[in-house]
Amino acid sequence: MAEVVKVLADRELGKPGGLAGRVPDHLALLKPRVMSLVVFTGGVGMAVAPGHIDPAHAAATLFCMAAGAGGCGALNMWFDADIDGIMQRTAGRPIPTNRVAAREALVTGVLLSVLSVLTLGLLVNPAAGALLALTIAIYVPFYTMFLKRRTAQNIVLGGAAGALPPVIGWAAVTGSVGLGAISLFLIIFLWTPPHFWALAICRSSDYERASIPMLPVVAGPEETARQISIYSAVLVAASFLPPLLGVGGVVYTVLAAVLGAIFLVRAFAIQRQHETEQRNRAAYKLFGFSIFYMAALFVALLATAV
Repeated sequence: MAEVVKVLADRELGKPGGLAGRVPDHLALLKPRVMSLVVFTGGVGMAVAPGHIDPAHAAATLFCMAAGAGGCGALNMWFDADIDGIMQRTAGRPIPTNRVAAREALVTGVLLSVLSVLTLGLLVNPAAGALLALTIAIYVPFYTMFLKRRTAQNIVLGGAAGALPPVIGWAAVTGSVGLGAISLFLIIFLWTPPHFWALAICRSSDYERASIPMLPVVAGPEETARQISIYSAVLVAASFLPPLLGVGGVVYTVLAAVLGAIFLVRAFAIQRQHETEQRNRAAYKLFGFSIFYMAALFVALLATAV
């Protein structure tokens, strides 16, 4: 913790531009798309968990998860402002374009992170609060500040943060972590590498320019394609765990089989391509489908719970 505090103190804090007070810019700082995914998967975790949670506590849980995700987004953009300005994909973010001051992002991120954890722990239960704190710790100091710029396994290890929301939702209902929650965690955890590496293949020059050691930059597109195939195969196998553990039903199982087969076809298609343009096209198809795949699986899980 002392090291993290030192890192925070040593960062250069930028100055606000003329549009720093605009609400849309501050909302963009919170990464609303990521926030919506956190709320959705966390809500599914609550819905499929055994037991009951009253509407007030359910709303508080979702609100705190949204706030915690927003805090992570703000802190990520604050710390990564230097490389965000270099990469084409992120150059338009609020801090590199001087629409929001780095100091504002830092304060916003710290406040949202701390308050979301305390509120969830006090209003719902300590287990859910502790899991939210773990999520923030993995994403900010572990992934953003340490892994991202040091290892090609950054997205693998850091992906645990994105896989924890359904576990938080489950814990909000039960006060503990069950095997069903772990199965949901594994699906998102194993989905994250092929999802992000597919995009990284298409944007490898962007990451190389910013000196981010994403797998395509460090190991090349061929090895990345091989790793995508491996993780995809394990992901599809893991997608059948929830019904075995009492989560999901026949509809979910059939959907997991059909979508899993399509996922594997698209994953292996990347490995078969040896020409850059064709490989990038195949990778982008997997990236786009992976978003639909994850959403469909969790919608199916939600449908079995209502």
